[in-house]
This record gives sequence, C-alpha cells and structure tokens, in this order.
Amino acid sequence: MTSEVQDQERRRVAPVPHAEHGVEDLCAAGAQLYERAVREGRIPARDAVSAPCLVDTGLLHPTVSDLAWLEPVAPAVALRRLLRVSEDRIADERRRGERLAEAFEPLLRIGERRTGPPDDTPALRLLSGLERINAALNHALADASSELLAIQPHTSHTRISPERRAAALARDQVLLGRGGRIRTLYQHTLRHAPSVLARYEQLAGDVEARTLDEVTQRLLVIDRKVAFVPASTDNSLALEVRQPALLSFFVTTFDRLWRLATPMYPEAVQHPSPKGVTHRQRAIAALLVEGHTDADIADRLGLNVRTARVHIVKLAATLGSESRAQLGYLIGQSGILDREERPG
Repeated sequence: MTSEVQDQERRRVAPVPHAEHGVEDLCAAGAQLYERAVREGRIPARDAVSAPCLVDTGLLHPTVSDLAWLEPVAPAVALRRLLRVSEDRIADERRRGERLAEAFEPLLRIGERRTGPPDDTPALRLLSGLERINAALNHALADASSELLAIQPHTSHTRISPERRAAALARDQVLLGRGGRIRTLYQHTLRHAPSVLARYEQLAGDVEARTLDEVTQRLLVIDRKVAFVPASTDNSLALEVRQPALLSFFVTTFDRLWRLATPMYPEAVQHPSPKGVTHRQRAIAALLVEGHTDADIADRLGLNVRTARVHIVKLAATLGSESRAQLGYLIGQSGILDREERPG
C-alpha cells in the first residue's frame, strides 16, 4: 500500500510536458495560476512548474525577499507592456511593407509600359516532382503544333520506365500527327541503343535525330514558346521557362549543336577512321589533351570508366605510346584532332 501511495505522489508531482505558446494564447493552466496569483498576491514557486510560461513571459517573477515565492505583475501593467510589444511588431511590419513597395515601384512602372494584354503565366516556374513535371509537359505539348527540340543526355534514358517511355512515344506521335516535327540530339553512346532505335521505328512523321560526343543537360523546347530544363541532379525538380530571351538562347544553342552533330536517323552517317583511330578514340584523345582524368572522360562521354580505359589503351597502342605523358604528345603530333568536316 505504501508503494502505491508513493507512485501516486510521484505522478502528482511529475511535471507534465508544456507546449510552447505566445502570451496571447495563454494555456488553461497558466491562466488559472495567474488568476490565483493576482487574487492571493503571491504563490509558491513550485506551483508554477506546470505552467513555466508565466515566468517565461514575465507575468510572474520571484519576490525580492524570498525566492521561493512568485509575485504577479499587475494585469494593467502586463497588458500595457504586451500591447507595446505588439505595436512595435506591427510598426516593423509596416516598415517592411514600405521597403517592399519602394523596391517594386520601378518594376511596376516597367510593367505598366508593357504593350498588349497582361499574361498571368509566369516567365519562370519551378516544378517539383515527376508527376507535376510530366503534367506541365503534357499540357504544353497538347497545345503544340510546330516543333519539339530535345537534347537527351545518356542518363535520361537509363532511368525511364517502360510505362513512361510508352506515354512519351504516344505524346510525340500526337504532335507529329498535327504536322509538327521533332529534332533530338543524343550522345554518341545512345547511337545504337535498342530503346532509342525502337522509338524511331515506331514514330511516323517528320523526325530527325543526331548525335554528339558531349551534349548539355536535358532540354525540351516546344514551339519555341516554352522550355523545360532540370533544376536538380536527380531530375525531381524542373524549371518551366517562357521568358523570350532565354527561349531564344536555348534555340540558338540547339541549332549550333545540331549543325555540329552527326546524323543518326533517318539516315545514319558513320565517322571515318583516319590513321586507324575511331571517332570515339578521337573524342577521348581531345579530353586527354585537356588533362581530364579517366573518370571525367567517362562521365562527359556517357561511358563507364572501364570502357573509357579500354579505349585509352587501344589509342595508346595505335599511336605507339608507352606512357600517359607520351600519349598526350603523340596525340598532338598525330594530327588526329585536326578539324574534321561535319555534316550540315
């Protein structure tokens, strides 16, 4: 029986976790304790353990003569002090609003000078999550009738599920059915990829594809009115771009890369192999001369490191190199990096 009494006593005196709150949202325990302190003039400090908010907010303070007791601040004094704090906060927010108005005032004048009806569509919009990104892309393509320009790095195809690949194929076919065209740039590593080749065998319409040793990150430009670019390394974020200057930049960049690229579809073009050096080995040679590591070369050309090293060994054997330093010298002397004729 004594043990049960002790347990009850421990439960009675054990402090109950107290949620943080502002003084304007005084908890029930705090309100009752403050009312009691005002009525009685003071309360034992131990009674405030269940409502530490009263001491934290200054509604109760220790008595000067005995720290074991707490005295209340007069309600009228407490109210005036708290109202002053609230008024200071409101004044700060007003000043912040005035600063915002001053900062945006010249921008508003620029907006007023714009001609034509205002457009509610933002020039830049951050999209989060594959579902939202695909929904925005589908919406843009649903209104498209002219063209789709796409840059697809090697990583973008290795992570696409069969379901998403089928949905993208159907979506592109709708654009082609409206008389639009699709031009796509890939890396050379995807030149013979079964999934890529199968895609073009299923599409009917004005479709072209070319390849480069290196391409930019993924880019989609639809009707030269809207573009989509990744905003995170895992492609969970994307940026929807409708700003005319940026769109013009994207299209110009694409066109210049397109002119440098090698046709892949509908008519594939094979690179010549002067001096017994393949096109892939020439691309690796150019990066070796620039001082890149094997891992950097593999990443930039869409290869795994082991494959890149196999190409480096073959290149060294072809040029008769016995060391990495000598290989760089022999590459420069061989002329294999001389500017080659590119298809238009």
